[in-house]
Amino acid sequence: MEERTRPGMLVIGRISGLYGVRGWVKVFSETEPRDKILTYRPWYLGTARAPRGLVAGRPQGKGLVARLEGCEDRDQAAALVGLEIRIRRSQLPPLQAGEFYWADLIGLCVETLDGVSLGRVERLLATAANDVLVVKGDRERLLPFVWDQVVTDVALDSGRMRVDWDPEF
Repeated sequence: MEERTRPGMLVIGRISGLYGVRGWVKVFSETEPRDKILTYRPWYLGTARAPRGLVAGRPQGKGLVARLEGCEDRDQAAALVGLEIRIRRSQLPPLQAGEFYWADLIGLCVETLDGVSLGRVERLLATAANDVLVVKGDRERLLPFVWDQVVTDVALDSGRMRVDWDPEF
């Protein structure tokens, strides 16, 4: 998930297509598990400040589909395709000590144990083995997010992440 607009709002997915003729849309989810997106209500679409109620949602094939308030036909649904789905940060469950959401890591400065700057976290990727940090600095680096082996410290208050990583790699 990535924080991109107003503080306190998080992107958790997007409307990716149309489903049927009765106002349903296909949903791409950035939540884990992917159908968790259907439990967050209300949604804020695009840059809208007004929430949209989720009338119904369910898994469909390999994806998800949903119907939103005020979306009764295919034409109304078509106007939503491509919009990001946001929620208020306050809608997320509270975290335990030492836990954080992906959105918290975006933009952190990444430095080695020796203090060498590698750049900033641009995004994270989910892979079968482990999550991967995409760090942009003098070049792009892909660092496995493996706690205590690669990632040694995350200091959200100072905007810094320390990693055990060779800057030449």
